[in-house]
Amino acid sequence: MNTEAQATVKVWDPLVRVFHWSLALFFVISYSTGEEESLVHPWSGYAIVTLLVFRLVWGFIGPKYARFSNFVYSPAEIAAYAKGMIKGDAPRYLGHNPLGGLMIVVMLLSLAATTTTGMLYYGAEEGKGPLAGVIAQQSITMPALISRAHADDDEHESAGDGDEKYEYLEELHEFFGNFTLLLVLIHLGGVLVGSVLHKESLVRAMWNGRKRAESQP
Repeated sequence: MNTEAQATVKVWDPLVRVFHWSLALFFVISYSTGEEESLVHPWSGYAIVTLLVFRLVWGFIGPKYARFSNFVYSPAEIAAYAKGMIKGDAPRYLGHNPLGGLMIVVMLLSLAATTTTGMLYYGAEEGKGPLAGVIAQQSITMPALISRAHADDDEHESAGDGDEKYEYLEELHEFFGNFTLLLVLIHLGGVLVGSVLHKESLVRAMWNGRKRAESQP
């Protein structure tokens, strides 16, 4: 066994690493093409959906550190770790730490909401995609709360006229897309803090799959 293998331990399996970097790539593509009239945006969204489905399955059947059971912690554990980070003495985890695990879950949910609202809007407005016709079939043009809030405006519009009919879906899609971007920025900040705190490159670890084999809970 060489020195590299003795000093480090394999943590992230190849599929988790491919998922991570592919998701980052397709999110950048999707976000940067959101205002363009091309097929790049919807197809990059479909790629993200495929990756999310894979991660959901892999979170149950994958190796130890890929499983949700390994990085979904209780609120008390998350709070304790956050306090430790503030004090600068948070324990080191081989897998995702409690805050990192929470971020992953929230990001996956936000991405799911982003892609779902995007496909609903694309299907309702363009009549394309796997969710084409879903809104029309359910006779949904606006959620109840929004409908009541805009009741006065709707009196002056004919039902289904113009692009405003499904505007709420577009607004929800943009909201979750921007919220996901915010989460990404927070995630990058957390990676930087964690790397400094534990004196190891978390980016390199996600690239080669290996971390220092010491101080593991």
